[in-house]
Amino acid sequence: MTVKVSIVGATGYTGAELVRILHSHPEVELTALTTRSYVDMPFDKIYPHLYKYNQLVCEEMNFPKLFENSEVIIIALPHGHAMPVALEAARLGKKIVDLGADFRLKDYRVYEKWYKVEHEARKLLDSAAYGLPEVNRDNIKKASLVANPGCYPTSAILALAPLLKHKLIDTGSIVIDSKSGVSGAGRGLALGSHFCEVNENFKAYNVAVHRHTPEIEQELSRIAGEPITVTFTPHLLPITRGILSTVYANLLDPPVAKDRIREAYLDYYKNEFFVRVLPDGTLPQTKWVSGANHCDIGLTLDSRTGRVIVTSAIDNLVKGASGQAVQNMNIICGLPEDMGLYGPGLYP
Repeated sequence: MTVKVSIVGATGYTGAELVRILHSHPEVELTALTTRSYVDMPFDKIYPHLYKYNQLVCEEMNFPKLFENSEVIIIALPHGHAMPVALEAARLGKKIVDLGADFRLKDYRVYEKWYKVEHEARKLLDSAAYGLPEVNRDNIKKASLVANPGCYPTSAILALAPLLKHKLIDTGSIVIDSKSGVSGAGRGLALGSHFCEVNENFKAYNVAVHRHTPEIEQELSRIAGEPITVTFTPHLLPITRGILSTVYANLLDPPVAKDRIREAYLDYYKNEFFVRVLPDGTLPQTKWVSGANHCDIGLTLDSRTGRVIVTSAIDNLVKGASGQAVQNMNIICGLPEDMGLYGPGLYP
């Protein structure tokens, strides 16, 4: 079985990571890489690390050609730009994995409030599956349109899901403190991601207004079976890759044994290869997951305050974006979920 895959918006960081990962995928044939900025340029001229690994030339978007030669369309475009592609792909019965935000939020009014863009593909929202396999695999299997999660939500939701599923925490006490590498800002030029602005610097940004907040709350509410509101604060780290999230919540039963917390995580993720619950006393680091599709989780019980502290680490470009997109593609195509993704990260 060979799946023909095209990447729309291939020349950003997530697109380049998709090309790198899919090169090693034994059942994928890349058929097209579209771009607005590098039309007719060989992809390995834009990303020389892929020299001799990819011979495709970047193309301008051409709907008839794109859909004729593709079974799966992976969309790596900014929010607001995936809708026309998804509408046409859905009409033609193609499978879609969207790395942007256009289909993550089930309520188009919430999307329009946070993203300041009119949703022009509302009819697809009900059929779109939220693409976090470890918590939504059954729905992904049945879907033709998968909304790949944001990088921050991936780290936060995986950190909290077992606590909510087992009803171990006060749902009104959740605080999510996340730090991301600069590649999360994308390849486009922006003052805030210039070397001189980021190097030897550390800052919070979009405090209380980050667009990933409603996505986190939507999915945590679904897991908990009740409305969830969180405090979410993102920060920018002077590193290239990685997200480290530290999540705090009050335990409903503060004397709860540490072993019970740990058992809840081991049970929830017992069949999940890409989520690693680390040994007791070990806390995750971004370097341990760099280049890998893993989410590493560490657990701390603070008996003095009655809080549980969960730390999670992912590579924002892999489990936080392109690796997870390939994981979702494998699921909707009936392929082994770890195909093309198996293996540890790079160290040091």
